[in-house]
Amino acid sequence: MFSTLQCGRFQLSLERPLVMGIVNVTPDSFSDGNAHFRADQAIAHGLRLIREGADLLDIGGESTRPGAQAVPANEEWRRILPVIQGLRDGGVPLSVDTCKADVMRRAVQAGADMINDISGFAAPDAVDAVRDAGCALCLMHMRGEPRTMQQEPVYDDVVAEVRDYLAAGARRLRDAGIAAERIVLDPGFGFGKTVAHNYALLRHLPQVMGGDYPSLVGVSRKSMIGAVTGRPAAQRLGGSVAAALAGAARGAHILRVHDVADTVDALRVWAAVEQPHVEQGVRA
Repeated sequence: MFSTLQCGRFQLSLERPLVMGIVNVTPDSFSDGNAHFRADQAIAHGLRLIREGADLLDIGGESTRPGAQAVPANEEWRRILPVIQGLRDGGVPLSVDTCKADVMRRAVQAGADMINDISGFAAPDAVDAVRDAGCALCLMHMRGEPRTMQQEPVYDDVVAEVRDYLAAGARRLRDAGIAAERIVLDPGFGFGKTVAHNYALLRHLPQVMGGDYPSLVGVSRKSMIGAVTGRPAAQRLGGSVAAALAGAARGAHILRVHDVADTVDALRVWAAVEQPHVEQGVRA
């Protein structure tokens, strides 16, 4: 059973759920618009998330919200390079959210510790771009592409189909020479799934993941939260934290979130109840 993740410059312990803070460097993020589009804004936001307790940061230069249009590789790289440079000495691993092999290659050369690929490293040369880099690789399930993925997605058995896709993707990475301790798998909540599909995947997360590799769960502020709470993206804090705790209770190893401080606090309380052997700083 895995206990650590080889993540570029870092060897991460997986004894507790890790919190990955989101740093969007895009003009059209579904959750925060263009609040951190300028490099200086994104760097300041990332540093704040580190102070709030983020174990990792995930930097993205291309929106992957439903209906999003693709961004040329050079523009994506122009957006994220100064952010990587401004955050790489922050003391936590940096993940870059991209599906382009050229951006992957440049990112690891610039100091990225993880590549987070929504397309599952399916692009030509994607695996070659990261094979010898030493970075962690997060392989995600997506049905279709961001522009079309929410147009009536259909599954016979969403749990089994996502499970099989992730298992096959991990085997493909292993066959290409990627060490098991570098691989993370993500069911892809909201990427080509209905609300019912998303909650089925979260409810049955242990069966989806299979237990051979660490899991990343990203549900923060997504439409699956809004469908239950009736709230817009900016008001989904409570629902997002509840979903993160549901993921942690089902074995999620990395929680990708917008609201780091609240998620960290919630996880500390949850751990004090469920895992008293790892209590830290609990007052009598």
